[in-house]
Formats: sequence, C-alpha cells, structure tokens
Amino acid sequence: MKNGISGRTRVCGIFGCPIGHSFSPAMHNAAFTALSLDFVYVPFLVESENLRAAVEAVKALGLAGVNVTIPHKQAVMPLLDEVTESAALIGAVNTIVNQKGYLLGDNTDGNGFLRALEEETRLTPTGKTVFILGAGGAARAVAIQLALAGVKKVYLSNRSRERAEQLAALITKKTKAVAEVVSWPDGKEEDWRLTGALRSCDLVVQTTPIGMYPDNSLTLQLPEGIFRPGLVACDLVYNPVETLFLKSARQAGATPMNGLGMLLYQGALSFEQWTGVPAPVEAMKKALIASVYKLTG
Repeated sequence: MKNGISGRTRVCGIFGCPIGHSFSPAMHNAAFTALSLDFVYVPFLVESENLRAAVEAVKALGLAGVNVTIPHKQAVMPLLDEVTESAALIGAVNTIVNQKGYLLGDNTDGNGFLRALEEETRLTPTGKTVFILGAGGAARAVAIQLALAGVKKVYLSNRSRERAEQLAALITKKTKAVAEVVSWPDGKEEDWRLTGALRSCDLVVQTTPIGMYPDNSLTLQLPEGIFRPGLVACDLVYNPVETLFLKSARQAGATPMNGLGMLLYQGALSFEQWTGVPAPVEAMKKALIASVYKLTG
C-alpha cells in the first residue's frame, strides 16, 4: 500500500487469540508495498465465541481473505463454504480466500514447508524416507504434505503414542506413503527400532516446542550418530534461529533448516491466493527477519 488507505483498498488480515505476536502483518504489508498494491493487512483479535461473526464479516465487509491461527484453525472449517483436499486431510485451515462471497479454506503450512525445503536444501521428497518428531498441528501439516508429495516412508514419534498412531493410520489410508510409529526418544534406553528409523531417513523434522525461547538449553535426547552428512535436519522452531538440535546437526555435517522458511513461504502462498500475483519473497523475507530479530534482540 503506497498512497494510503482509500475506499478502493483491499483488506486482508489474520484471525487469532492472542494475535500480538504475529509476524504476518509486517511480512504482508512489506509485500504490498514492494509491488505497489492497494492492499493492507490487519491483525484481528478474535475470541472463540466471536469466530462465526468474524467469518461472516469476511463476506459482509468484502475482505480479500484472512489467515487463521491459534486457536481457530480447526473450529473455522465448518464455517466455510469449501475447504481444499489437503486442508481437509490436515484437519486445519490457515488461509481463507474470499471468492466473490464464496469462502474457500486452504492450508498453506505444508506446502510452505515443501517450498522452503526445496529452496533451502534442494531436497526433493519423491521416494525419500522422513522422520517426524511430534504429532501436533505442525507435524500433521508437514507429514501429510510430504506424503502427498511422494515420500516413500514416514516415521512418526510422539510422547502420546495414540496421537501418532492416528496420524500414521491417516497417512497410510489416504496417501501412497507407508507410515510407522516408533518410540519417543527419551534418552533412557537404546531402542533399536527408533535408532534404525533415524539412521535410515533422508530428512528429520522436529516439530515440537522443545528448545524454543526461553528454554533454549533444552533439546531432544536422540541416539548418538544420528546426524550425518547427507541428512537434512529441520527444526520448526525459529526463536532461537539455531536451536541446540540444529547446532548438533550442523556440527555433524548434516544440512540444517529452521522454521523461518516455512513461515515465509506459507505466507507467500496465502498472498498469491489473495492477490493473484507472485509474492515478492525477498521483500517478505527481509521484513520477517527484521521482525524476528527485533523480538529476539
């Protein structure tokens, strides 16, 4: 948005509670400015009891679309006119597109991860074996999108085995990938199935908050020798930019990747659906990094 807000300005935004921590406004408004688009992106604090009214307001006020974050990603789904196949599989929506009053829900988290993976590591998922640590919303988006993209095998490990089993069953039923659950790495005793799975994978993705600020000193107790050259190790935590998990991976010769790329590209994919033009990724990246470093000092 170059010349100020007018009656022609298209409005996008993000629904969440809390919402003050979001980097999305800085990232998207930088993108609109870079392309001289008459759009503005606004954070909306939406409590759960007001979610239905907020979704109806997208239509009533003619918003171009919104992002959806915690705690509304699941609850918003039945309020929409349609959700994409991948969003339905993932069981969450993070992007709403207003198509002339018809609200389409999508999930760009998984595809954002895939795009970051390709851009930062050049790893292509087809035929690969992946190991996912965690089974929450982020893990679900990443695991399902990797399965849809052609990975051969998905290992899942979570403190709550039942949650991992449910995700494994979904992946095996709905995609061509085979999913298997192994034990959680608690560091107490050697588990040959866990160790074997980790040593056989091409990509390991840490999706839990372990190691996130202010608990920077925490890390997973993985078996020795897991990190190695040729392995891509991803931690979806981005504060700090390098967790102990990623530091260990880098020191062992593995290719490290933090969560900033996924955050960047999920936003870029949302931007492209709202505007119909390619996202100015470099401008968005610059704004995102500036926001992160402002937060972390």
